[in-house]
Amino acid sequence: MRPAPPRPRHPARRRTAGLALALLAVVPLTACGAREPDDVLEGFLAAVASGDIAAAAEATDAPAAARATLTQVRTALAPESVEVTERHLNKAGTSGTGTYRLTWRLPGGRQWSYAASAQVRSAQDGWQVHWQPQVVHPELEDGQSLAIRPAPARLEPVLDRDGAPLLRPQPVVGVVVDPAQTSDAEDVATRLGSALHAVEPSLTGKSVLDGIKATKPGGAYPVLTLRASDYQRVKPAIHDLPGVRFSSQERLLPATRDTGRQVLPAVRSLVEQQAADAAGWRVVSLDAGGGEAGELYLQAAKTPPAVTSTLSAKLQSAAEKALEPVPAAAALVAVRPSTGDLLAVAQNDAADEQGSLALSGRFPPGSTFKIVTAAAALSAGTVGAGSPVDCPGTATFANRTVPNEGEFALGSVPLSTAFARSCNTTFARLATDLPPAALTDSARSLGIGADFVVPGLTTVTGSVPPAETVAQRAENAIGQGTVVASPFGMALAAAAVQSGRVPVPSLVRGQPGKASGTGLAPRPEVLDALRGMMRDVVTEGTATGLRDLPDVHGKTGTAQFGDGTHAHGWFVGYAGDLAFAVLLTDAGSSKPAVEAARRFLKSGS
Repeated sequence: MRPAPPRPRHPARRRTAGLALALLAVVPLTACGAREPDDVLEGFLAAVASGDIAAAAEATDAPAAARATLTQVRTALAPESVEVTERHLNKAGTSGTGTYRLTWRLPGGRQWSYAASAQVRSAQDGWQVHWQPQVVHPELEDGQSLAIRPAPARLEPVLDRDGAPLLRPQPVVGVVVDPAQTSDAEDVATRLGSALHAVEPSLTGKSVLDGIKATKPGGAYPVLTLRASDYQRVKPAIHDLPGVRFSSQERLLPATRDTGRQVLPAVRSLVEQQAADAAGWRVVSLDAGGGEAGELYLQAAKTPPAVTSTLSAKLQSAAEKALEPVPAAAALVAVRPSTGDLLAVAQNDAADEQGSLALSGRFPPGSTFKIVTAAAALSAGTVGAGSPVDCPGTATFANRTVPNEGEFALGSVPLSTAFARSCNTTFARLATDLPPAALTDSARSLGIGADFVVPGLTTVTGSVPPAETVAQRAENAIGQGTVVASPFGMALAAAAVQSGRVPVPSLVRGQPGKASGTGLAPRPEVLDALRGMMRDVVTEGTATGLRDLPDVHGKTGTAQFGDGTHAHGWFVGYAGDLAFAVLLTDAGSSKPAVEAARRFLKSGS
């Protein structure tokens, strides 16, 4: 029998990075089946790369320890792939040292690459990788584990349009309940609710208990995030509650807790998302207690762009103060006609309880909608601002009788007078002589019914469906019927009259909004007529309470709702390059809205 040919001896090898990809397909060799130390090392590294932890552990002289560490590392890093390159083995007698480069390709396009080494030793049953944590990373010690931590980008103050701070980084404390560590959830919830209710009135013992009960096994319930000052106030009552833990971080907050509640959270979300996109990341080693033992890698955070809002801190404060005395839900939106910049978005407490009424509420606009009706009639060419029109106390259209307020009658007057005195019968008559979609088209030309995408905000301008019947056109003409609008939409309509086109609103500089569904801008002569008529409302019409303020143009509105015994009050208008809309729900008339507008304009000037 011919003797078997001798095994070729393999010198220490340097292989290219491309060969590392082939390692993923190699069936790892265990110590029992290996004859050469480089085969053992390559089998071990191939198993590590492919995620075959069992095979990698069996190639070592301490399988249990290797399995535990490799499992923890792979779970913590969650790699999409692992690549081994630059392998080299130096053998000396019954031992050797292998060097290699590990590249972890992590989710989100992240990558961590470094050089490491492992010892191989000859044992009774063959060569084995001598297990040490340094096989995974040269700085990993016994008893330690790995973790990925964020490297947050620095939060910078958010400034208003004039450079005043709207939001500043401030320390906050998160209050979290771990149900598994809470022996008496009901008692803990009751005590948390009692202590935190003064900070957040909507939070009660019952709401906390409901949150705890709804938490999935192994999870935790985030109760509330507190300003540092508020936390110090309630700390004695909650700090030692079983199962309650606390986390500290920085967050962008306004100087005053209750300012800008409908708009500043949106600015904060945009800024925090920019900071998250700019954030870096770290790989750290943890000791047995979970504390950081060392930083193994740092991908430094980028510097996020500075953020300046279009808001005006002065006008925002003025808007909020203007609504403070109002008992029912009230909202005010201000916009710059020349640019579309949102200047202020304010609501009182009663409105906040109902949601974002300022930006997406749907209310009958009442006689403020006569701006749209007048624009439609003027665009049709059938009347001008000085054209004589009838203003009877009541008028019937099909089966619908439209009255003026208190059934006042003016007789035959110029259209501008009927507008200034808010003659319902005049404008109902004008609309009945127009096509079904005339008011729809006119509204879109002023922004109502159009769609706007404002980064960070959810907005609704309103809806003006075509009116097929005469009675429906009569009702819609005076802002009743099927017409609804938001303060946001009516502020844009006033801005469109002032500037000659519908502005596209924005909240943050450098992040413009987008518009769709706007109509053709009214002709210049139509706009000139509207501007004069809106000025007449203030100088000699239903808003003479503003007559002493310079250059105010506007339109009042009283909009009935429900059974007709209640009415919302509106005032929309502009003064210079400032357009605004004020809504006071269930105010009974437009007079309180005019008074709120006066407070806003005087405080913001």
